[in-house]
Amino acid sequence: MTRINPNVLQALPYQAGKPTSELAREYGLNEARIIKLASNENPLGMSPRAKANATLAIETSWMYPDPNGFDLKRTLAERCEVSPKNITLGNGSNDLLELVASISLAPGRSSVYSQYAFTVYAQATLRAGGQGIAVPARDYGHDLDAMAAAVRDDTSVVFISNPNNPTGTYLEPASIEHFINAVPSDVLIVLDEAYNEYLPDTLRYDSVPWVKTYPNLVVMRTFSKAYGLAGLRVGYAISSPEVCDFLNRVRPAFNVSNVAQAAAIGALEDTDFCETTFQMNLAGLAQLEAGFTALSIPYVKSYGNFILACFGEAAADVNQHLLKRGVIVRPVATYGLPQWLRISVGLPEQNAALLSHLNELLKKAQ
Repeated sequence: MTRINPNVLQALPYQAGKPTSELAREYGLNEARIIKLASNENPLGMSPRAKANATLAIETSWMYPDPNGFDLKRTLAERCEVSPKNITLGNGSNDLLELVASISLAPGRSSVYSQYAFTVYAQATLRAGGQGIAVPARDYGHDLDAMAAAVRDDTSVVFISNPNNPTGTYLEPASIEHFINAVPSDVLIVLDEAYNEYLPDTLRYDSVPWVKTYPNLVVMRTFSKAYGLAGLRVGYAISSPEVCDFLNRVRPAFNVSNVAQAAAIGALEDTDFCETTFQMNLAGLAQLEAGFTALSIPYVKSYGNFILACFGEAAADVNQHLLKRGVIVRPVATYGLPQWLRISVGLPEQNAALLSHLNELLKKAQ
């Protein structure tokens, strides 16, 4: 056999939500009528301004994109009140997680992350040759005290997701800052805020100023969720200039296309669309929570744009029942949660259709 890195043999491909085209082929369904509630996408799509920018950028797609993303970095720098030297662009936040792993991990080094946290943390660790330390969760979320205690002499990076995917749990900012102070200053701390835009004002906090206080902190955000640009793949990291420099040493050239950069600028400028997205998601969470409560389906309180719901031993059957009716949700057995399904918030009528199908199934089971 070809000599493959043994860590790669242990790594698994990322399991994304099932595409609508694949489900349509499998069951002979009309793809246009399929409801996808599996990948935490924005059911409103991308904003008009983002779409206009992307359409215009297509005209220059015969040229390589700006490898340094000058215009997008400038827009982000103004929005976040940092220097462009603090910003690294990525092909989605997944790309940035891999870059962090590549600059911090190697054989003989370890990373720390929570049980039930984003699977890319473990997989990126493996691919970089490191050893992952999964700390048991508390109430399906991060146990920061236990995570701090799990940091070893060989630990070089810690991953925190807030809100957490796939469980939707939330960490108070004071507890995060306390954790940062408890970890050695030479250990990178990645604060993954992919769902930050869904937090209400009473819970939202600004972690970016912490980067100036804690040079080992890396704050990550994405345009794939609230901004509706999942298909264009663009995310960004805010860190000290030193960490940013290291990330750019391993970052592939042209990793963010010109179309993605232009669309991201438009998305940032379209504040009305962002507010509409936030309000729709808030109402959708309440709609699903009320529906699950009425159907006696346990769920974890979520602060993202999805809900983790428990169906017990019937979870796989429930998933199949929904697939046959053209509704895609996300099994999370690979996260160690075989009795649960993660369900993204959709449009009101999509949420209602999901709840109707679940009601139908539960009535049959009685």
